[in-house]
Amino acid sequence: MFNNIYIKHTDEDNSPDSIIKVPIAYGPIQKFLARLEQKPDLRKRQAITLPRMSFELTSIQYDTSRKVSTMQTFTAVRSEGGNPVKVFMPVPYNLGIQLSIITKYNDDMLQIIEQILPFFQPQFNLTIDLVSSIGEKRDIPMILENIQMNDNYEGDFSDRRNLIYTLNFTAKTYMFGPIADNTEGLIKKVQVDYYTDTNRRNSSRQLRYTVTPRAIQDYDNDRSSLVAEDIGLQDTIIKVSNASPFSLNSYIMINDEEMLIKNISSNELTVKRSQDNTIASEHTAGSYINILSETDDNLIEINDDFGFNEERFDFGDGKIWSPTKNMDVQL
Repeated sequence: MFNNIYIKHTDEDNSPDSIIKVPIAYGPIQKFLARLEQKPDLRKRQAITLPRMSFELTSIQYDTSRKVSTMQTFTAVRSEGGNPVKVFMPVPYNLGIQLSIITKYNDDMLQIIEQILPFFQPQFNLTIDLVSSIGEKRDIPMILENIQMNDNYEGDFSDRRNLIYTLNFTAKTYMFGPIADNTEGLIKKVQVDYYTDTNRRNSSRQLRYTVTPRAIQDYDNDRSSLVAEDIGLQDTIIKVSNASPFSLNSYIMINDEEMLIKNISSNELTVKRSQDNTIASEHTAGSYINILSETDDNLIEINDDFGFNEERFDFGDGKIWSPTKNMDVQL
């Protein structure tokens, strides 16, 4: 913010004599004053000694007025590309920053101040790239709290005069936590707990439902077997060239139709047709049969409308509860 501050000196004809860029460095003002006292020779070039600016961080304080939920998140995309990542909301903090200006002449001080104060009323918004890996840029308010002036002109002629202005700022910034490296971009497990009754006080039991992603399309093109005879729209028993790769209650794909195997007898499969909203269609002999296996589950792509495996629950009263097989999940 203060890297391009200049002062101009003029001669007797009010013509520009020199233009000096005011240097700025991080460090407490006491260090610079000690260094100046060690070399009080006023004949040295002014650009080497004075004017000069320094800044330092003086405080870090949590800002309760900007507090948000600790569990709230937002989705971001890494600047180098790749899958979206989930980022927790940042924590608001106020940073106290002190800017010190040291000059020999009052005219130099006023020229510097005139290039700073008009931007603060008393706030100036500064756009900062807080997390470059996800391109998170935010406007950070810089508030000018107060200005302190000190003119050390007392003493004999051997003492050096130090004109010091101290500007105190508050930066309303944010602290971000670690960015999760979601390389797979896929939910691996979902668990939902809820009460069976809206009246929590008198509710007698809870219900837990645990689900895992299941592929509803073939990814690895395993071609585990072939259709032995043509399949019609209403057929539920299909003949295959080899039934040994298949197992009960597993899913298969023939062309674009998904089926669930309910029974295996020799080289005949009894199936439920058009699973997971696929459309039943006719299939000719020689069509490949692909198994929707764990390999396909691990290859589910981002934003795929995948299904879920189900678990059944026995509540001990002789009733078996089974959740809906398909759930809509949005990544």
